Amino acid sequence: MTDHPTAQRTPAPHAHPLAPSAPVFTAPAAAASCAGFVLIGALQALYGPSIPSLRAEFGLSPSAAGLGLSAHFVGGVAGVLLFDRRYARTGNRRILGASYLLMAAGASGFALASSWPVALAAAFVAGLGFGGIDYGLNQLFSIGFGHRSTAMLNILNAHFGIGAILGPALVGVVGSEHYPALFLAFALANLPLLLCLRGVRDHAPHPTDRTGNGNGNGNGNGNGNGSDTDTGLVARTGASTEADAGGRTAADAALRSVLAVFVTLYVLHVGIEAGVGGWEPTHLETVGYGAGAAATATSVYWLMMTVGRFLVAPIALRFSAQAIITVSCAGMTACLLLARVPDLAPYAYAGVGLFIAPIFPTGLPWLNRAAPRARRAGAVVIAASMLGGVAAGPALGRTIEWSGVRAVPLILAAVSAACLAAALWLTRATRTRRTSA
Repeated sequence: MTDHPTAQRTPAPHAHPLAPSAPVFTAPAAAASCAGFVLIGALQALYGPSIPSLRAEFGLSPSAAGLGLSAHFVGGVAGVLLFDRRYARTGNRRILGASYLLMAAGASGFALASSWPVALAAAFVAGLGFGGIDYGLNQLFSIGFGHRSTAMLNILNAHFGIGAILGPALVGVVGSEHYPALFLAFALANLPLLLCLRGVRDHAPHPTDRTGNGNGNGNGNGNGNGSDTDTGLVARTGASTEADAGGRTAADAALRSVLAVFVTLYVLHVGIEAGVGGWEPTHLETVGYGAGAAATATSVYWLMMTVGRFLVAPIALRFSAQAIITVSCAGMTACLLLARVPDLAPYAYAGVGLFIAPIFPTGLPWLNRAAPRARRAGAVVIAASMLGGVAAGPALGRTIEWSGVRAVPLILAAVSAACLAAALWLTRATRTRRTSA
């Protein structure tokens, strides 16, 4: 078994020759991948608006009804870790195809379940497929478009936001009592995407592959150019001393440190994302806004996250991932501090959505460049981001119980400041030898 997933490793030349100009995605396959992200965004967002009908149908308490989304997220984490292992043995097309089928089967099972335990099991299965699609496409997009990978990742994840907006909107149109029809419709919508998997290269290059399809970004703005130097750990720990045991120990320690800080950045920023989405309405109502205005402002927050990813795509062609994420964390922190002012709060929360938008997709190419030989680095940070979303609710809830709802912006601003500190540390730690010189 190899150390790298198929989406990251360089296959043996005699088994899978890689032509320098061969793309990881054809145009139809890239478009289908974006459609797949619309579907996973919509599916995740369907659980919440369906809770009233789930409670009525199965006789559930509010907390029990909320377990549907929890089962989906647990399945998502398991899917990321499971399919990361399978990428080392199975081609990308089969893994993505199995993920689409699992998500379709799980969504169908949830729609048709005759009991709540069966529905939870189906949500877990749907989550497995969700995790495989989320991880697989994020990884392949992060290495599949050369210097455009960061831009394409932002576009891909923007389509997730489209789905997250579309799902609840459809529930509002047809009524929550018809949630089974919506789950079935989105399940069936997965099937045509299987036909487009022929346009996905079955064995994609390793991020350090110098074929032009890797992650190197030679735009002269600090992104690093794979043809000149290795970024991050290889450059900072001294590749020339890799035969020395002390050098290897230092490299391993540096690798662990960088991965730990990347995981911290992802967990914290997803915690902020979920925290604003969950507590913005309550905070706005506490400081004097009506329930309708608070709900509308929260919808604008999610909308701005989607818009922000589309807006950053052209910016990512000119500026490095480090610069984009650092500015995003700084802007996010400033907006959360402004949200402490009641008159500015709705607009400040919209600004948080705009600034937080690029962090998740922009960080993945940076991670691949910073630790190109790290085993399962992408899987770890994506799984961590899901766990961050799960843990954010209870952790923030306890903190807010102690400090009061009016302190929500300040609490989140403190977390955002920690994100900024992590981004600054990573920028310094992963600076290339050429930049350091």
